[in-house]
Amino acid sequence: MLAVIGGSGLSELTSLHRVQRRQVTTPYGEPSSALTFGRIGERELVFLARHGDGHTIPPHQINYRANIRALADCAPSGIVAVAAVGGIRADLAPGDLLVPHQIIDYTWGRQATYHQLPEGTLRHIDFTEPYDAGLRLRLLAVAARLGLMLGDGAVYAATQGPRLETAAEIDRLQRDGADVVGMTGMPEAALARELDVPYAAINIVANHAAGRGASRRAISLAEIDAVLATAMQSVRRLIEQLIGHDD
Repeated sequence: MLAVIGGSGLSELTSLHRVQRRQVTTPYGEPSSALTFGRIGERELVFLARHGDGHTIPPHQINYRANIRALADCAPSGIVAVAAVGGIRADLAPGDLLVPHQIIDYTWGRQATYHQLPEGTLRHIDFTEPYDAGLRLRLLAVAARLGLMLGDGAVYAATQGPRLETAAEIDRLQRDGADVVGMTGMPEAALARELDVPYAAINIVANHAAGRGASRRAISLAEIDAVLATAMQSVRRLIEQLIGHDD
């Protein structure tokens, strides 16, 4: 069974059959939404809406520990996290799809580990490669079979939100080596690693980052919604085919 976390623009998977919603709790509280179980063909999937069913939970207030623990308790073969990002790299345009390979974490104050006192025990994880290599390759292979353009590799900068960044902040992120910017990639990836669940991400470039391209003077939030509505059709196809080949 594969697990999918849906972000902005992906609050449900309409292609699921035999759907069952299950409200769960964890030692870390309740996840953002009920878990949605269903099938695509004969393959099972569990889906979680990261921002809640009505997209009401801002990035800095998401209970990431509860979300990842709730999915991990389902014993999935892996977690695919879908997230909208701003494009920093010059060759990235709204609507592009990417599978990031690295993370720089600029977030603060989030509950970012399961290993803290008094309830936890100390455990260090290797986070050299933050995304699961096998799951990334599967995503790329499925995209190739579908004829979908899916970029292989990007450095994801995780910022605090919920506001978008200033142009000067984006300049800084670019100097640091970031290709895209989002608000939810951390601590999701690290928490999944702590629980030994393979984790990979699909990033949708929703807009040029602040000070870049069409966002040189301002970012149009209305245009972001339009880009996501179109791009998510490709994301849904990719996920459906990935589930069909889930081993």
